Amino acid sequence: HYIAVLPPGQRGPMARFAALLLLPVLIESVVSISFFLPVNSRKCLREEIHKDVLVTGEYEIGEQTNTKTNLKITDSSSHTLYSKEDATKGKFAFTTEDYDMFEVCFESKSPMGTGRVPDQLVNLDMKHGVEAKNYEEIAKVEKLKPLEVELRRLEDLSESIVNDFAYMKKREEEMRDTNESTNTRVLYFSIFSMCCLIGLATWQVFYLRRFFKAKKLIE
Repeated sequence: HYIAVLPPGQRGPMARFAALLLLPVLIESVVSISFFLPVNSRKCLREEIHKDVLVTGEYEIGEQTNTKTNLKITDSSSHTLYSKEDATKGKFAFTTEDYDMFEVCFESKSPMGTGRVPDQLVNLDMKHGVEAKNYEEIAKVEKLKPLEVELRRLEDLSESIVNDFAYMKKREEEMRDTNESTNTRVLYFSIFSMCCLIGLATWQVFYLRRFFKAKKLIE
């Protein structure tokens, strides 16, 4: 990895430009949301996450009398990554094994019935990738200086960006292959359709000619 050192006069504008480039990545790495969960209802949040990415989260659910709220996190294959019954407040963490769609579901249950119990306030804060790593703990374990910690974070962020571009390139190649395959099938289907039409027209001409000869309309 190489680090470019800029002259003092260029550090300000270039730093701001780099921050603008990295801002979308940082925004995509943090998900903070608050919503109200009605009694005896279920709400789910879905998010696509890349392979081998650390995901951490912290949740807090407003307490309600005679109400039990369950939290469950699953992937597209319905594998349970985290589950908590009668959840009120806590944290979770897992590492993705493949690029997949993950679902975080909150389910409220109450014997009182709907309309009798107020909605619960749910706060969810999810982080993944670089933002999910605890660099303070890494600094303590590896005895890193503040500058070294910042360089480690930038290195991880750069690696994450490279992986994102590699994934987008792979998807672009897959889409190109799919388009080429579709175009080839359309071409073959068009040729087959033209052959069928030409064959049908030829048969129709010979059939009408025999018909007219049989009626002695033509010689």
